[in-house]
Amino acid sequence: MAPQTSFDFHNLRSLQYLHTSLAGLIRGQLWMQVVLGMLLGVLVGILIGPSMGWLEPATGHILGNWLALPGRLFLTLIQMVVIPLVLASIIRGLAASENVEQLRKTGISVLLYFIATTALAVCIGIVVASVLRPGAYIDSANVQQSMATVPAVEQQTGEVELSQLPEKIVGLLPANPLGAMLTSNMLQVVVFSLIFGMALVMMPAQQARPLLDLMGSLLEVCMTIVRWAMWLAPLAVFGLLAQLVGKLGLAALLGMGVYVATVLIGLLLMLCVYLLILLFVVRTPPLSFLRSAREALLLAFSTSSSAAVMPLSIKTAVEKLGVRSSTAQFVIPLAATINMNGTALYQGVAALFLAQVFGIDLSMGQLVLIVVVAVGAAIGSPSTPGVGIVILAMVLNSVGIPPAGIALIMGVDRILDMSRTAINVAGDLVACMLMERLQQKAHAVTVGAEA
Repeated sequence: MAPQTSFDFHNLRSLQYLHTSLAGLIRGQLWMQVVLGMLLGVLVGILIGPSMGWLEPATGHILGNWLALPGRLFLTLIQMVVIPLVLASIIRGLAASENVEQLRKTGISVLLYFIATTALAVCIGIVVASVLRPGAYIDSANVQQSMATVPAVEQQTGEVELSQLPEKIVGLLPANPLGAMLTSNMLQVVVFSLIFGMALVMMPAQQARPLLDLMGSLLEVCMTIVRWAMWLAPLAVFGLLAQLVGKLGLAALLGMGVYVATVLIGLLLMLCVYLLILLFVVRTPPLSFLRSAREALLLAFSTSSSAAVMPLSIKTAVEKLGVRSSTAQFVIPLAATINMNGTALYQGVAALFLAQVFGIDLSMGQLVLIVVVAVGAAIGSPSTPGVGIVILAMVLNSVGIPPAGIALIMGVDRILDMSRTAINVAGDLVACMLMERLQQKAHAVTVGAEA
């Protein structure tokens, strides 16, 4: 049996002290700058778009591309550090665990929680879409015209034969970790990080220390790059929204208002579920949580990337929500990869919306299949903007809905992507607080039994 080791936890808490510059940006009202950038982006988009007719379409298109340049640079910087940030954060979070038994209990608990809440999110989306029926407000003739210009989206199948299941399970383990990183296979990267971190926990402290120091340096590099990206956030949001509205026009966005409202209602219900968990399980006032997590939620809304907010989420959990550094460093990176409840809910609504548009009646078995495929697709999907559209193709294929209908919803996807990312980050923080609460209860029970 491997010897139990104890680490210098003071050195392992360095992540919460790597955010000095980031905290300075927040104190400088970064969130206010982002909100202002959003409003100005919509306004400029209206002025240069087809709604006003001040510019030729070709000129407006070129101007929109230049306005979106800061946003594309911002997203590229974030995508560049997603893999090393997840790798280093999970490994250090695991190594900061007090013992292997606590690690095992926390890992199983958080995984079951993620699966349960993701399934609940899809069910909420299906129920809301079934009641409000947003597809009934769309003209099918316009849908056919939209399908003619649909961009190429990689289509996958969510159907897995029983004979293929062993191969799928083996495929979770990365035979080539570098290959998994190159192809952005986030699930394999997470599995590799978990195995690597658990091995470090089992090793003597002196042998594990050099790799932990290396992971700490890697985290600091990632934080520096994220800080650079933060400076671009207001300009990025302004340019991306200006390009979106300028390309489609305000009328096109308003025409999808019922669909957008349906998704937002579902996301609001999911947020209410989180707040109820906080109130009755974690014993934390919901308003206090919302005030403490305000900066992280607003940044998630503006960037549409859980990965971009990951460092700030860890900082918020440790400094404002009272979560231990070891728990935050383990749960937040894991949640940013597999806890995509907002995205899963959106897929449920979008699938039923397109089914209603195409006049497809879904059976109960097909609805259950949507839940299963959406949950599976949400686990391991990259925490980067726009990934929900690609995953949606898998969900649509699984129940026979034409994936070409994605063209109909791509125009408003940016707005919904921002909203569901905020719910994803809220779920990450709630999961972090819930795991901390469960660990405190388990520790109290253990101390009481020993006494």
